[in-house]
This record gives sequence, C-alpha cells and structure tokens, in this order.
Amino acid sequence: MTAVQFPPDPRGLPRPGSAERCRSGLERWREQAAHSGDPAVADFALALPDDPAGKALLEAVFGNSPFLTQCMLREQAFVRDLLRAGPDATFDALLARLRAEMAPIDDMAALMKGLRIAKRRAALLIGLADLARVWDIERVTRALTAVAETSLSLAVAHLLRRAAANGDFALRHPDDPERESGLIVLGMGKLGAHELNYSSDIDVIVFYDGEKIDYTGRKTIQECFIRLVRDLVRIMDERTGDGYVFRTDLRLRPDPGATPPAISLAAAELYYESFGQNWERAAMIKARPVAGDRGAGEAFIRFLRPFIWRKSLDFAAIQDIHSIKRQIYAHRGGARIAVAGHNIKLGRGGIREIEFFAQTQQLIWGGRDPGLRQSATCAALSALAQAGHMEPMVAVTLTEVYAYLRTLEHRLQMIDDQQTQTLPSEPQQLEELAVFMGHDGFADFSKQLRRCLELVEHHYARLFEDSPELGTAGGSLVFTGGENDPETLKTIAGIGFGNPDAIASTIRGWHHGRIRATRSTRARELLTELTPALLAALAKTANPDAAFLKFDAFLSRLPAGVPLFSMFYANPNLLDLVAELMGDAPRLAEHLASHPTLLDNVLTQGFFDPPPPRAVLEAELDRALAQATDFVDVLDYCRRWANDRKFQIGILTLRNHITAEHCGQALTDIAETALSRLHPRVEEDFARVHGRIPGAGFAVVAMGKMGSREMTATSDLDLILIYDVPPGADGSDGAKPLAPSAYFARLTQRLLNAITVKTGEGSLYEVDMRLRPSGHAGPIATSLDAFDRYHQDMAWTWEHMALTRGRVIAGPPPLVARIEQVIADTLRRPRDPEALLADVAEMRERMAREHRGVSPWDVKRRRGGLVDIEFIGQYLQLRHARAHPGMLCTHTAGMLAAAEVAGVLAPDRSRQLREALHLWTAVQTVLRQTIEGGFDEETVSGGLKRCMARMAEADDFDALKARMEAHAARAFALFEEMIGIPGRALTAVRQSEQENGKA
Repeated sequence: MTAVQFPPDPRGLPRPGSAERCRSGLERWREQAAHSGDPAVADFALALPDDPAGKALLEAVFGNSPFLTQCMLREQAFVRDLLRAGPDATFDALLARLRAEMAPIDDMAALMKGLRIAKRRAALLIGLADLARVWDIERVTRALTAVAETSLSLAVAHLLRRAAANGDFALRHPDDPERESGLIVLGMGKLGAHELNYSSDIDVIVFYDGEKIDYTGRKTIQECFIRLVRDLVRIMDERTGDGYVFRTDLRLRPDPGATPPAISLAAAELYYESFGQNWERAAMIKARPVAGDRGAGEAFIRFLRPFIWRKSLDFAAIQDIHSIKRQIYAHRGGARIAVAGHNIKLGRGGIREIEFFAQTQQLIWGGRDPGLRQSATCAALSALAQAGHMEPMVAVTLTEVYAYLRTLEHRLQMIDDQQTQTLPSEPQQLEELAVFMGHDGFADFSKQLRRCLELVEHHYARLFEDSPELGTAGGSLVFTGGENDPETLKTIAGIGFGNPDAIASTIRGWHHGRIRATRSTRARELLTELTPALLAALAKTANPDAAFLKFDAFLSRLPAGVPLFSMFYANPNLLDLVAELMGDAPRLAEHLASHPTLLDNVLTQGFFDPPPPRAVLEAELDRALAQATDFVDVLDYCRRWANDRKFQIGILTLRNHITAEHCGQALTDIAETALSRLHPRVEEDFARVHGRIPGAGFAVVAMGKMGSREMTATSDLDLILIYDVPPGADGSDGAKPLAPSAYFARLTQRLLNAITVKTGEGSLYEVDMRLRPSGHAGPIATSLDAFDRYHQDMAWTWEHMALTRGRVIAGPPPLVARIEQVIADTLRRPRDPEALLADVAEMRERMAREHRGVSPWDVKRRRGGLVDIEFIGQYLQLRHARAHPGMLCTHTAGMLAAAEVAGVLAPDRSRQLREALHLWTAVQTVLRQTIEGGFDEETVSGGLKRCMARMAEADDFDALKARMEAHAARAFALFEEMIGIPGRALTAVRQSEQENGKA
C-alpha cells in the first residue's frame, strides 16, 4: 500500500451496514484476486484487506452498496490505479483516455462498449471519492456531469460522421465533426447545471439548424435527425452486458407529446416565442450546450434570453410563477414528517422545494439583475442573498441542507444504481441507510433528516405566504415538464378521478398550447391558477372523469382562453356551474361546448330570474334584429337569441328555479317569439322576387307540444301552414309571378328552410308537418277551404285528437279568426260516442304494440304515462265539447280541469290524472334538458338524480321511483276503466257483428 494517495483517513468512511454482505464481499474480492490474470493486480488485491485504510474502504463498500461491490470486483486493476494516483488524477486520465480511444472508432458496438466501461469506472471512482469524503458534493456532481457530457459528445461525433459517410450531408470540419455541424444538444436540468446525481437520467433537447446544413440525403432532413437522435439514445441508454451509460430523457423539449425527438431550430424559436410557459422558463435557467454545434447552441441560448429573463413582469405572470411554487404543496400544519417512505426530492421539505425556491425568485428578479442568472442551485441561492432578495442565513441554511439531501440521494442510488429518491419503509433497510450516511443509527439519522426537511418546509412555506391557496387541499398539482408527476397523480386520484394519468396528460397538453384556448401566455398563466379549483369542482360530480372529458371538449372549441379564464377567475361560482353542467347535464354541456359565449349571459343581471312574458321577449328579439343588415343576419340573430334563451331555461331547470310546467310555457314562448319575427321577414324576402297575392293570407298553426304550450328542450315544431286566396285571384304580382298553390307551397318551403337550416349559430328548430291534411301525401301548404273540407269529411279520429292541440300562432287576424272557427267547429261536431271510444282505444292499443315503453323512464309511452293521460283528455274533449263548448283547451292539464268543471270527469279522477301529469312532465323536462338518448339510472350522475327528485317534489331518487310506480298504476287503471276496457268490448262487438253479417 505504499504511495497510496487515497483514502486518507479510514475514520471518514461509513461502517458496513450489513455484516453479512461485508463478509461475502471480502470473500468474493479474494476469490476474484486469486483468479486474476495479472500477478501484480492479484498481489495488490490480496494485500488490500490487510491494510487498515484498505480494509475500511472495502468494508464501507461491501457492507453498504451491492452496485459498487460489483464494480470493484470487476475493476480490481482500476481500483489499484485509483488508490495509487488518487481520484483527481485518475479521473482526468479516465476522460482523456476515453476521448483518445473512442474518437476515431467507426463501429457503434465498440463505441457503446467503451462508453459503458468508462461509465462503470467513473461511477466507481466518484462513489469512492464521495464515500471517503475526498470530494464534496459539488465536485461529485460536476464529475458525473463531465462523464455524461463527454459521452454525449463522443456519441454525437460518431453519429455525425456516420451520417456524412452515408451521404446525408458534408461535414464542415471532418476532423472535428461537432463544430459548425448545425446539430445542437442542450443539456437541461441537473446536466445543464453540472449537478447530476449518482444514478441520474440526463435531460437533453436536440435541435437542428436546417439553414446551416446542406442536406443531400434520400429522406427529409427531419427524418435524418430523428433517426440520429434515436441512435444517440440507444448509444447512451440501451442496457447491454456492460450496463448502460446514462438513461436519456428527451421530454423537456417543446410539447413532447406532439413533437418529434429532433426539432428544427426555426420551429423551436417559434414555439418559445409563442407558447413558452413559465415552467419552461424555469427549466431554461439551467440549459447549456453539451454536445454538437456549441457555437450555435450558445447563439440559441442568447436568443432565448428575452424569453427566460423578462425585464418586466405583469401581475398575471408573477401569479403564474408563484403558482409554480404553490402547486408543490406546502403544509403549514403541525404534523410531523414521516421518514420511512419519504421522497427526499418531491416530498415535503425536499430537494425540489429548494430548487423551486431559487428558480421562482430568479424568474421574478433575474430579468433586471443579470447577476441572478445562475444555473446551479447553491450559486443561485447565494446570488439571491447578495442581491437582498432573501436573508443571508436562509441561503446558508438551505445550501447546507441541499448538500445533505443530495448526499443522501447519492447514498440511496449507490445501493443498487436505481434512480430513486424514496427512502425505504423497512426498519432494517432504514438502519442500514443511516449507517451508510455515517450516522450511529436510525435515531440519529432520523433526527438530522427531519431537521433538514422541516427547515426547508418552513422557509419554502414562507416564500409566498401571502399568496392565496390554489384550492386543492392535501397534495401537489404540478403540470410542468414532459412526464406526469407521481405526487400529482396521487392528488388527482385522491380527490376522486379514476384515470389520473389521462387527466394530468391532458392538462399538460393545455399548458403546451395544443388547443387554441391556451396558445397565449396570459391564458396559460390564468389556467395555472384555475386548475386546482377546476379539478375540485369537477371532482364533486358523480363521474369526474367523464365531466373532465366534456370540459376538455368545451375548452378545445374555444377560439381563445383569456376571456373565459378571466371570467372564471373573477366569478368562481361560474366554474362550479360549468362543472355541474359537465357532470350532471351532458346535453347542456354539449350545447355549451358548441356555444361557449353562452357563459357571458350567465353573468348578466337577471339571468336566474323567472323567464319574462312574451312581450318582453318580443321586444328583446326586435332589438337584436334591428342590427341585421340582410336576411342571413336575421337567421343568425334569431338562432343566437333563441338558443341563448333555451340555454337559460336549461340552467333554471337544472337549478330548480322554475317548475316543469313553467319550463314548457317558457320554451313555447321562445319558439313562438322566434316564429312571429321570422314569419313576416320570410314573407317580405319572398315577395321581393315573387310579389304578393292581393287580399291573400298566410297563417301558421302550431300542433303537438307547441300547440299545447308543453314544449321540452328537444321538441320539434309540429306545424300546419294554411293560406286563403280571395275569389278571382290567379297569381302573385311580382317580377316572377306564381299561381296561388305554387306561391304558398314555395313560401312554406322558404319558411321551413329559414327555421331548420343550420347557420354559423346552429339550428333553430326541426319541423314536423305530418299532421297536415293527408300527412306526407298532402300538399305542403293547405288552403283554408281544403283544410275545412278535410276535417269535415275525411279526417280520422286520431287527426281530430291531434287537432285538440291546434293553435294559430301567426297570420293576419281575419284569417286567424276563420281558422280558429274551423278548428272549434270540427272539435264540437256531433260524434257517435261508441265509435269514438272504440277508435281511441284501438289507436292506443296499436301505439302500445308499435312503440312499447320498455323503460320506466320512457314516461311518454309507458302505460299510465303521458300518452294515456293525453288520450283521456282528448277523448273527453271530443266526446263532450259539443255539449260543453268551454271544454275546448289545447293544454292537457287544462283539458282535464275543464272536463271536471263540465262534470264529465270526477274531481278525484281529475286530481289523480293531473298529479300524474305533473310528475311525468317534471321527469321528462329534466331528462330532455340534460341528456341525449335513453336514461340509465346506473350511469347517470347523482346530481341529475337529485335534480329530477327536486323537480318532481320527491324527497330523494328512491322516493321518486316509488311515486312513479304508484302514479303510473293509478293513471293506467283510470285509462283502462274509461277507455281501454269499454273500447275493447265495443271493438269485439263490432267484429262479431261483422262476422255474423258475412255469415
């Protein structure tokens, strides 16, 4: 052991944590020496355990680190050289030899082998220098960084030479391939700051300057450099029999989920100018060229300076930087930090908090003070203290703690060469780690570690103690970098999301500007502040993942995000409402996603007030239409106004601010108002070409739900268009005259198109005209005389039942009065009571066969549901209206009430039917407002169930289901008693008489 330079003092080495591993290691060391092919190495190895310093070194390694044990057993000759020459000289020689031997190699396999052997020896050298305390933590991390940088440089040079040999381009300096090559490799993170840890990944970003490279390859220049980068990663990262060099991570490049491994310099410049985020500014503090064209790399870093170091920051930018810190949860309570299983990098009081402490302050102040632009963490802390931005003793304390935590990180990783920062949970492993750290045992180690973590936590929490919390309790929410943060995934899962990976990846995509709404810096800065509150709001819904997906679809359709995010920021309750829509009302959510400007209306005064009367609606639409400059504007303004108002009714329904009946009336008022303003404008536009027919009239009759003022959110418009022409009129008086039938047929088609066509504002309504005389076989517009004759002589009973809801909603007053008289006369005509009863019963039986209500939530078709109750009201009206003219009413509840007043429906029956009608109307109103398709009570949200129960005045969802069964049974029993049973009996008698007659 003569002339040994290293180790200087056995007392500085840690004791063996495992006596058994120590004993086994010493035995294997001697066995390996005995089989050495070099007698000098064998003599050295066999003598080393007999030397006190040598024995202490071997025991420190063998008793604590299986990985270093393997390295020493494979590298006995190198250990001898290291101990004799010392770590500094040996390390310099190692790198010099690596460059000399690998630079000229053309074979990739040989290069990979040489780099791995050098890495193994460097890891052994650095580990021993660290354990013996010959090198401090800064020297250790700089040495690890030098190995990575040298390896990258050699690999890049090799790949550039190979690409040139393949004819892809000519090297400007074949003897020095990297120089002026146009290929830039930036070292990021700890590699860029000369702070690599013992088993660190290396973070790199690769750019190429297309203008600097005279590309002559067969494929595109991008494909060439993508292939080159993939080979670079293989050289560095692939595990072979000799191990690996460094795990290589490319995910700090711009938007890694959407960009190739190699990015053109032009694309990179555009990205950072347009989409760069504050966390990327923080990452770029440590960036520096580590391989390739270093001159071009330095020029690119200079280009990035205005992006990294803003001379002035607006309020939103400072908020965003603060939120980078506040997303890392700073616990201010009194709970103690548990040592077992603690992550010393990401956990409370860990390495990341020290790094963020420095970086956030650098971003805020570094634009005006170049002295703060330090890449290394400890240097940055010192510079911040000297500039007066933090107390000097805080900088000293954090620097000391940083050194201790980084040393602990290295010990953890030395054990098995694992990239880990998580302390073991087993007591024996913790005891061994404590010894490896140089402590007497776990108690001493735990005390020291807790002190360090609590000091960091204390100073970190004070950093922005006046900043408000971001809204999510008990966890980290970090969406920076190129991969999902483990602590963030735990937080997202903990608040109720089932697929936290997908949630986190989507949010990082927002921050990368993958959607239009987040492509501005201000939008992303506002989004950072809002994200925790957004997740908390969505987590309250029954299916948070589905609600999040709908919110993502909504956000993806926005042309810009700043207005919306500012709105959310100023009105937190609006965010809760949007989350409620996404989770509980998929149909409203889909509509909002297509028309995000609807949120502006929610903030207007009176939005949550009851819907106004028709006169107010008409005046409101008139003001909007006054801005129209042409007919296309008219269509757009009508749609925008109607859809806005319908959305409002949906929100009022969801929030239970209006009854189901009021909702139906309000939706009908909206439709009527839109048609009352659209109808005359269509006529006017049509008349510009075809003129008018003097003395003629044109009216609109509403049928179905519109006629009865019971519209739902999905109701189409059942319409009949009726015209009347004075005797002798043979055509219109315009430039292109038309005969009356053709005139009104084309005018009707023009009106239908105006109602149904989709414009940039969406559609207004769908129209159903099957209730016109003769249905599809009849003309699209019907003359009044033909309408009258048809209903007097040809109409079926079901058509008269439909006519009970007929209501004229537009047209000249004289024509309106005549149509109303025809309808009234038709409904009051004398009828054969038995034939009427048999027809109604038979029609309901046929409907039940063809449209069976298989789900109890099909409240329209289920027995005892809406159709049965409507049939009762319509039957009674047709049966008794001649004797009781006051029974004419288009509204179902009104029909039943009028029948009671007329004495043809007993009060208890009327009450039971109207209660059931109210229940079905409430359920249908909510379902049509909130969901598309059928209702599945197993999958819909709890919020929607609660909304349905409230609207139906039930205590809860189970109570609602019980009420539905009871009301359905009673209503069906009444239908059977009044119509079904006697109607079937009459039909049977008829059939018997017919059969006897034939016989």
